Amino acid sequence: MELSIVAPLYNEEENVTLLYESIKNAADSLGKKYEIIFVDDGSKDNTFSIAHELALKDPNLIVIKFRGNYGQTPAMAAGIDNAQGKVLITMDGDLQNDPADFPLFIDKLAEGYDLVVGWRHKRQDKLITRKIPSKIANWIIGKITGVPIKDNGCSLKAYRSTIITNVPLYSEMHRFIPAMASLAGSRVAEIKVRHHARRFGESKYGLSRIYKVLMDLLTIKTIVSFTSRPLLWFSLLSIPFLAIGLLFLGTAGYQAIFSGESSFVYISIGMLFIILVAFLLMCGAIGELVYKTGDVSLHKLSSLTSHVIEGVSNNE
Repeated sequence: MELSIVAPLYNEEENVTLLYESIKNAADSLGKKYEIIFVDDGSKDNTFSIAHELALKDPNLIVIKFRGNYGQTPAMAAGIDNAQGKVLITMDGDLQNDPADFPLFIDKLAEGYDLVVGWRHKRQDKLITRKIPSKIANWIIGKITGVPIKDNGCSLKAYRSTIITNVPLYSEMHRFIPAMASLAGSRVAEIKVRHHARRFGESKYGLSRIYKVLMDLLTIKTIVSFTSRPLLWFSLLSIPFLAIGLLFLGTAGYQAIFSGESSFVYISIGMLFIILVAFLLMCGAIGELVYKTGDVSLHKLSSLTSHVIEGVSNNE
């Protein structure tokens, strides 16, 4: 299998047939052996039944159904896990991504890249609730991870299967695939892609995802920056607790000097924070030991890591 196209679906009954036809037409034009994987993320409408009927007529279409609604990233991960292609393309199921851009991704991968990210340079979304938060989030993600992608939220991406199958995906982690892939020294390119306004159904995105994205961003920062330096990470983490512990002990000492009495509560709280600091430092030391001696392959991989981000293509 040369190509797998993965599209998560959630309550897209009006879009699924048009999506299938547009993907099939684009994939047929490539002249490659391909498969289309639809993952129904617990839709409450007729999305699955329509997709199932399409799959009965086309052996190239595979439909996976979740019993409940678990989110876009788990649905995308399920599609990736079941994909057989050497190259994987992921996209949204709302017809806002355009399958006509598939050749751009295939051509870019052929230049030697491992991951190609789509950039919706003329994005057809609401300004206040979608565009502005997205720009802010992309800027923050780029600064924190050191991987300057203009549009992390664009689901239209192409990967070599050897890269994406080794990237852990959960929560809203699909946004951080370029940063995670960079740990393996992957070559990443970004190209301009078409973007269409939603024609049918309702958007599944909103400001409610900000909290999850921020939590995932903290996780990514920890993984990217401190994988090879766990002791440094735990030392930095322990600084606030050390300050609090010293503050309580200092207050108890001040009371003992000037009033002749010291608060047992202050001493107890101070000692608890100092013990917590010692515990965090021990965790860091154990992590350092595991990294240095327990997984030689990971150590070699991290030492060779390089962030290779190429400029955006001028393709329209």
